[in-house]
Amino acid sequence: MKVKQALSLKTILSVAVLFVMLFVFMIKSSEASTVNELKTKIEDGKSKLREIDKEIAELEQKSIEVGKNTQSLKNALSKLDVDKNKIEADIKATENRINITSLSIEKLGMEIIDAQRRIQTNTDAISSAFRKIDAAEGTTFIETILTYNNVSALWDEVETMLRFQIGVKKNTGELKILRNDLQNKKTEKEKNKKELLNIKSELNDQNELIEFNKEEKSQLLSVTKSKESNYKKILAEKKSLSDAFEKELLDFESQLKIAIDPKSIPSVGAGILFWPLDKIFITQEFGNTEFAMRTNAYKGKGHNGVDFQAAPGTKVKAALNGVVVGAGDTDKVCKGASFGKWVLLRHNNGLSTLYAHLSLIKTFEGETVKTGDVIGYSGNTGYSTGPHLHFTVYATQGVKVMDKQSSVCKGVYRMPFADLRAYLNPMLYL
Repeated sequence: MKVKQALSLKTILSVAVLFVMLFVFMIKSSEASTVNELKTKIEDGKSKLREIDKEIAELEQKSIEVGKNTQSLKNALSKLDVDKNKIEADIKATENRINITSLSIEKLGMEIIDAQRRIQTNTDAISSAFRKIDAAEGTTFIETILTYNNVSALWDEVETMLRFQIGVKKNTGELKILRNDLQNKKTEKEKNKKELLNIKSELNDQNELIEFNKEEKSQLLSVTKSKESNYKKILAEKKSLSDAFEKELLDFESQLKIAIDPKSIPSVGAGILFWPLDKIFITQEFGNTEFAMRTNAYKGKGHNGVDFQAAPGTKVKAALNGVVVGAGDTDKVCKGASFGKWVLLRHNNGLSTLYAHLSLIKTFEGETVKTGDVIGYSGNTGYSTGPHLHFTVYATQGVKVMDKQSSVCKGVYRMPFADLRAYLNPMLYL
């Protein structure tokens, strides 16, 4: 009877441990194929994404090359086509990223379910093993040990129990790790969901941009009727309008006398402001540039900001924490004469920054923004010879958003106006 008890107890212990190991293995095996399938899909998506990103890079380069000369109708239309194709490629890339993110979330969900099953399985198996041991031969484990006459058999049984105890502790440790892993994965899942929502929002922005480009192309075709002579006439009229508007603006700003305390302006230094674009290529600097001197484009006052090369649809970011004190579109009143779509931010260090020629504004007056927040997308609105970002830095005290009646444009336009002394060289603060 005692030998029978020992054998029964050993058998129960062995079967219990084997059951735990086998069941966990079966769960892992059943889930592995599905998870591997998702991994394969994710890798396929990443491979397609690399191809699309390569296509986007090629289109960006082509856009730069075509944009070097937009003084002909053919080049202008080609530029619009290239920009349209780039945005379509951006949309395709964004959709691919959404798909990859969705697959990752699905994979994560399966891993969470797997972890939950393993936790429950281990817990149930261990509980079941203890219940069977306690009920063996109708006696408790302690009672069974006390009935031993054979010391060797007793120690053999004790050794078996010690091994089982170690196994229980190991499983308990694994359970704790699994619980922590589960919590981390839940956090990661929520992060992925947030990223997915942001990506979807960007996709909607890209759709707006492509519609903007289509509209611009349609207008160009409609007005020019595909004739080079008509296009040259439009360019000449646009230049004449811009010159007249610039003179009007200069006359008005020259008369502005706003008190500017030099102490309110921070000392110059690199890194006071952050770059408004991820990729930096300067096409025109501040002041009396070669273009300003050659064309007299700014009526002798020089270029009041810095121009950055930026393909249409490029994210434009806040250069510093601040408040949106103004946002507008001068094209609504004076098309092709000034900033086009613009945003003005006021920072708490005595500086304000202007972002002009945008294709899409993603902020609103009164909003508080943080450094690096996307406030819009680059474009070619207002007076612009090609897609770029115009970036101006002001002494905050010397700039105001105002409504101004224009004799040139025959309407009231809203934009930032500044005492000429308020214009600062952005490169001294970037």
